[in-house]
Amino acid sequence: MSDPADPASIRYPAFISYSHRDEASARRLHRQLETYRIPRRLVGTTTQVGPVPRRLAPIFRDRDELPASANLTLAVQQALSHSGSLLVLCSPAARASMWVSAEIEYFQEHHPDRPIVAALLEGEPAEAFPPALRSGGTSGLAGEPVAADFRKGNDGARLARLKIIAGLTGLPLDALIQRDAQRQLRRVIFVTLGAVIFALSMALLFIFAIVARRDAEHQRQQAEGLIEFMLTDLRSKLEGVGRLDILDTVNDRALAYYGEQKDLSTLPLESLERRARILHAMGEDDQKRGAENAALTKFREAHRVTGALLSANPDDPERIFAHAQSEFWLGYADFVHSRFDKAEPRFLAYRDLAARMVKLRPGETRYLRELGYAEGNLCTIAIYRRASQSFSVCSSAQRTMQRIAADNPRDPKVRVDLANRHAWMADAEHLLGRDEQALAERRKQMAIIDRLLAEDPKNASYRQDWMLARLSTAELLRALGQADKAKVLLEECRRVAAELIAADPDNNDWRLWRDRIDRSSGDQEKSS
Repeated sequence: MSDPADPASIRYPAFISYSHRDEASARRLHRQLETYRIPRRLVGTTTQVGPVPRRLAPIFRDRDELPASANLTLAVQQALSHSGSLLVLCSPAARASMWVSAEIEYFQEHHPDRPIVAALLEGEPAEAFPPALRSGGTSGLAGEPVAADFRKGNDGARLARLKIIAGLTGLPLDALIQRDAQRQLRRVIFVTLGAVIFALSMALLFIFAIVARRDAEHQRQQAEGLIEFMLTDLRSKLEGVGRLDILDTVNDRALAYYGEQKDLSTLPLESLERRARILHAMGEDDQKRGAENAALTKFREAHRVTGALLSANPDDPERIFAHAQSEFWLGYADFVHSRFDKAEPRFLAYRDLAARMVKLRPGETRYLRELGYAEGNLCTIAIYRRASQSFSVCSSAQRTMQRIAADNPRDPKVRVDLANRHAWMADAEHLLGRDEQALAERRKQMAIIDRLLAEDPKNASYRQDWMLARLSTAELLRALGQADKAKVLLEECRRVAAELIAADPDNNDWRLWRDRIDRSSGDQEKSS
């Protein structure tokens, strides 16, 4: 008889005996027992079964039913002989299995001093325990645990497994339960700690993502702030010195920024609006160079973008403002080529949009100024058409701008706009044959421009306005019979035109005005 304490004689801590119908339960329990780690403090403890191992492995499990034979196979007999204990999975199927009973009887006969542990899977003990197991013996079920009860509402899977381990190792069940509870507590702590660390990690990642997004947004705002400066303050200064070539560089740099954005649909609405303003500015510069097709392409693209933005939010004054600019520039492209039938609908749409802005924000000067611009555009069309209603249309435009000027007396742009309204009123008076009144309006225009030019003598835009005001005044003086005064003004106009063209040869507008000055001077000479 082999000694159970002799490690050389025991190859398997346990032999699992079960019915083939309980294969799934046997396989699951076999895996759980072999992977169970005995608590470190209990490893090496000497019990009635022998020294407690670190793991209960390997455990023998016969995977197939025995063949139809009256005897156990030699392999099973050898496994039973070298097993430190027998684990019987009890069920009605196991009770009916002759081979489970044969394995129990063989183990009892050859190892009466080795423990037999029962695990009740289903059914009552009387209908689940094999007869050989219930017959008892020196090893049977006399000691603890009586049986590990896996049935629902009894021990439960965890406690049942601990009972089996206690039976296979000889350890007290209470010690295993306590150690298992401590292990579960540590596991809960570790899991909780892991969850906390994971949550903190995710929170940090979230914070980093927010910071990165804020940094990206800050960089975008800085970049677009620079573009905004290029479109406003810098552009005004460059226009003042009359350098279209530098304006082109500014426009190209600004547009290149948006070209680097792979998906324009992801940009904020303000960015899309700013891009439309760049297109407006570039179209205006193309217009000045006489590149009509290039200007129209940019104006139409801007109109498409601002129209989509307005459709998405039709009551937003800023969306209305942006689209109003697109309507103006498309109308202006036709106006400068005297296509008044095409320009007028655009200018009317511009005026209607401006009126909507003023209605939404009555106290907003910027929106009232747009209304003044829109009325001024309609005034110019009426004048060019020599329409009878030109005086009333231009009077309305002038009154609107006078309201704005009263609130912004030092604003140079408002003062320029007011000067233009006096010019349009002069043309309206001239159409009615009231040249003296027209001359009075021209003098008011020149007085404003003279003050602006005194404040900024090198401003090319002011110099252009100064030149055009004197050209129109010269034509009025000639109509009033004051040819000598008209001649002096025309000479001044020719000199300024030459200076402007020399400073910026690409500006087609100035060449056109010079040609008009030459024609007016030629008419002056013929009449004299």
